Amino acid sequence: MRFDVFNGDADGICALIQLRLAEPLDAQLVTGIKRDINLLEKVNVQAGDKVVVLDISLEKNLPALNRILDQGAEIFYVDHHRPGDIPDHPALTALIDTDTDVCTSLLVDRFLQGRYREWAITAAFGDNLDRPAIQLANELSLSKAQTEQLKQLGICINYNGYGSCIEDLHFPPDELYSEMAGYPSPFDFINDKAEIYQRLVDGYDNDMAYAKNIASVYSTTSVAVFILPDEAWARRISGVFANELANSYPDRAHAILSHNRSGGYLVSVRAPHTNKTGADELCAMFPTGGGRKAAAGINHLPIETLPQFIERFEAHYLSFR
Repeated sequence: MRFDVFNGDADGICALIQLRLAEPLDAQLVTGIKRDINLLEKVNVQAGDKVVVLDISLEKNLPALNRILDQGAEIFYVDHHRPGDIPDHPALTALIDTDTDVCTSLLVDRFLQGRYREWAITAAFGDNLDRPAIQLANELSLSKAQTEQLKQLGICINYNGYGSCIEDLHFPPDELYSEMAGYPSPFDFINDKAEIYQRLVDGYDNDMAYAKNIASVYSTTSVAVFILPDEAWARRISGVFANELANSYPDRAHAILSHNRSGGYLVSVRAPHTNKTGADELCAMFPTGGGRKAAAGINHLPIETLPQFIERFEAHYLSFR
């Protein structure tokens, strides 16, 4: 049996689209909201099964990964988050790169030698990696309008993955993947599934209009903290709003807090664009935190620990100045 395990954001979806264009096959899809990263716990295998894992932290999935290897399955693992100790096992192939200008789809693009590069560009824009995305778009001689359309699509796919539950999203990630899979180019998807594309764009535009009216609750020259209201639109927009702020204030780190279903905060952290590091280290200070150097998060921050978080947040980024 085959399993495709992937993050429900733009990077995970576009990485899988590339792989399945190169090697079409039927597999059980295992995914969820962007913050649902312990996905390997949901995979039950038998000897001889094959598992593809895309854009989820190996460090956070290590116990399940070892279980699956012990059960005799083969694993192809591609990711750009902090991995921790990677098991040395003959059945594990791991393509891991934590460079701040790399995402999982760019690693898949490298593996496939650029066969479906427009999807990798889309994912890179979704992960707020504009520089490598534009560089690849230029290599393909895409027009400015085409590049901007891929950027909009990547941002909107990424936006769709945020929320505290599937019901917050416009499309469940497995359904959105299934609508997009099989198109050699994202332009084909945009043209053929215009209604789905427009629903994503309209949702993003409407939610972002709300978010831009939110003022920070704490702000210095080094950091800024925003708390969004307990509304579905706020949970959807948290990650892309963080990216927007990071682009607008490149010398400042940002934390966007939205309410989760456990009575605490879901936190999105973005390192300053001028020094894209430290977000993973900060979030790892908290039990449910993790991510990558430039962008990371905490799945559950108890409300009473907010002052402690802000104190550590500011101290952490003052140390980088």
